[in-house]
Amino acid sequence: MGTVETMLTDKGAATRGRIVAATADLILQRGVGGTSLDDIRLDTATSKSQLFHYFPGGKNELVLAIAAYQMERVLEAQRPHLDELNTWHSWQSWRDAVVAHYGSQPHWGCPIGSLTTQLLGLHPDLGAAVVAHLDRWHGYLDAGLHRMHDAALLHPNAEPDRLATHVFAALQGGLLLTQTARSIEPLEAALDGALDALRHHANPSTDAP
Repeated sequence: MGTVETMLTDKGAATRGRIVAATADLILQRGVGGTSLDDIRLDTATSKSQLFHYFPGGKNELVLAIAAYQMERVLEAQRPHLDELNTWHSWQSWRDAVVAHYGSQPHWGCPIGSLTTQLLGLHPDLGAAVVAHLDRWHGYLDAGLHRMHDAALLHPNAEPDRLATHVFAALQGGLLLTQTARSIEPLEAALDGALDALRHHANPSTDAP
């Protein structure tokens, strides 16, 4: 038996998607704890029965749908570079795409990181589910650095897994500071520093990045 999402008609899927997108913006403004089901119904112009038709698990299910929606938005903004990351140029292009995306958003910071922070304290099980999205994002960076290593663009002694964690930590830290400073500059500085650190691990026998 399929999930509610897979069993919906095209019209129903569109309505569900509209609710997710609208509530995602609402939660960015008010936070998970500050957004009630009544708030969601009012903002999305849906009845209680309609809301539970699309989200039988209530607010928790809706929050998980929002996390998946936000993650896909963030990943799509980094493509095609995120799927490559196999040359120094592709890493620079990825950096530029990340800065362009977050610099264009009406709300500072990362919606996935923000959801994770909120949910780990309020609902650990939900928080763990959102952390899986961050792990997936980190995995793209890890895969890219393994490709760089396999192509001998990184020094043979370089550790792709450790370097990926370094870049991802810089990314998330930069996003946090961007949120508190309400400026894109911390993110730019964090990513530039992370890429400079990566270049120190370039294989000297290949062309310098």
